Amino acid sequence: MRVIGGMVLAAVAVGLAGPAAADMAMQKKAKELQIAGVASCQSCHTDKMPKKGAASVNAMGKWLVDQKAARKAKEIDVAWLKDYKPAAK
Repeated sequence: MRVIGGMVLAAVAVGLAGPAAADMAMQKKAKELQIAGVASCQSCHTDKMPKKGAASVNAMGKWLVDQKAARKAKEIDVAWLKDYKPAAK
């Protein structure tokens, strides 16, 4: 019974870890695709060096997370940023 309880807790922890995980490969791909506005982690995150599972996102990052859900994609594709239109200031 304890084993099942531990497995359930582990599954919940993984589920709460966050909707997306970014890495340097995503940033590199965005730069290769010449996506405007992608210069560092802070292009999509609020932290200079986001921590996996605890990273907060800014408007661009939120848009990517929303696109992942809308497209029912397994992972975020930074190529979607070609369609991103920042809000007017």
